[in-house]
Amino acid sequence: MREPSIDRAWAIRTCITLPAHKPRHNVSGIQSFPVKGISDPVMKTVIAAIGRETDATSTVESLTSGPVAVSAVIPCLNEEQTLATCIEKALQGIAELGVNGEVVVADNGSSDRSVEIAQALGARVVAVETKGYGAALLAGISAARGAVIVMADADDSYDWSALAAFVLKIWEGYDLVMGNRFAGGIMPGAMPRLHRYVGNPVLSLVARVAFRAKIGDFHCGMRAFTRAAFGKMQLKTHGMEFATEMVASAAHQRLRMTEIPVVLYPDKRNRPPHLRSFRDGWRHLRFILTYAPDYLYLLPGAALLGLGLALTLLLVRGPTTIGGVYFGIHFLALGSLLALVGFNVINLGVLAKTLMARRYTGISSRIVRLVSSRYSLEAGILAGLALTLLGGYIDAGLAMTWIRTAGGPMESTVHMAFVATTAIVLGLNLIFSSFLLNMILAESPAQTRGTEPDDGAHS
Repeated sequence: MREPSIDRAWAIRTCITLPAHKPRHNVSGIQSFPVKGISDPVMKTVIAAIGRETDATSTVESLTSGPVAVSAVIPCLNEEQTLATCIEKALQGIAELGVNGEVVVADNGSSDRSVEIAQALGARVVAVETKGYGAALLAGISAARGAVIVMADADDSYDWSALAAFVLKIWEGYDLVMGNRFAGGIMPGAMPRLHRYVGNPVLSLVARVAFRAKIGDFHCGMRAFTRAAFGKMQLKTHGMEFATEMVASAAHQRLRMTEIPVVLYPDKRNRPPHLRSFRDGWRHLRFILTYAPDYLYLLPGAALLGLGLALTLLLVRGPTTIGGVYFGIHFLALGSLLALVGFNVINLGVLAKTLMARRYTGISSRIVRLVSSRYSLEAGILAGLALTLLGGYIDAGLAMTWIRTAGGPMESTVHMAFVATTAIVLGLNLIFSSFLLNMILAESPAQTRGTEPDDGAHS
């Protein structure tokens, strides 16, 4: 691994002090290392950059005396080959802004020298036991002190020194600033063709429609956001789908979003990436579908229910011919099937939207507002009971007809039997789903994660 080049200003900003005998903690809570006995070339480079006669401690105190403005959060798992370069570039970007800043490395259980390198360069290392890209970032972001947080990978595929452009955009009033690799440029060898021309464009298109977010590149790993916005997002996923969840939640919370061009470079590691194309692609798609109930449930359900009811009403009195096409009992059976499936899908969609609103506070939905303000368990039971009784009444009439005919053929009543059965099943579904909806509404709404963590938690 090459030795990083660090100038004096950057090295001082990493908050490394030079005690004479033993490690100690300076005002920023970052461990210092002794000069004597250090064999690590990275540590030697840092120390040489600062200079032994520099009064580093007093300089560090002056740089960290105020609140941290910018935190650079880097998820890490065995990134010793590129981590030093990323930390240096992040420090350069913070220095260009002229504000107090920090680098937080969220280590996900590295077995190489990543932690040692990060500490040597003055980054604050957060150990994360839960495995996963999202888990590492959740822990790192939660531990960050900055009012603005910038995140990107540790493989040097994004230029960390360009973080100032993201922060300046945040300072314009945006809550989330995304990078767009397709607008900024993808260097040769930086992204597999399958990802570039199929995976990322298709998943971004689906997510853009599902969440009504005008973001061209949902999966760009470099982005910035405010601590307040992070608290409102209430992020929960631990895998690669974390990238999609952030944009989706920001859209649900109606946060101000924009994107800026960013260049994607080939990563500098000599090992395969952690990303697995089909596994992680499915995790993204699974998240999009799960948290877009309008498109997964309500629209398809409404189409199925509408078509089913139309066929049922058309054939309730018997077969008919339209435009020379005969519609008989088989189409009535199809209509009954579509109506039942459509109703149940809509039912699940209403439950899903209500559950989302209880889990993520701040989500606005007309359906949820309507359910919360107008729905009552008693009304659901009465409506379901009415449908069930209607179907029972029709079936009772058919039974009386069968008795009067002494058990004779009743082909002319088959259509009404289908209608009766459909009404009974719909009514029973409505009754029991009303109890489930009532249980969900009785739960307390999700508590928003704290956006202002206690400073003592980081000491």
